[in-house]
Amino acid sequence: MPVLRLEMVPGRTPEQKRDFVREVTRVAVETLQCKPESVDVLIIELPKAHWAKAGKLMAD
Repeated sequence: MPVLRLEMVPGRTPEQKRDFVREVTRVAVETLQCKPESVDVLIIELPKAHWAKAGKLMAD
């Protein structure tokens, strides 16, 4: 069972998330030759205050 985890800052619309989930599931099914029912997609939204890049908080 593939579990695909996406971590991102908040701000995407529900429609964007639906599109992402649909497309990443389709690609997983085609590439991994599994059933769509076996693909789990987790979307984890982290506030910019909890995410750092290049040694700086994204919130700064």
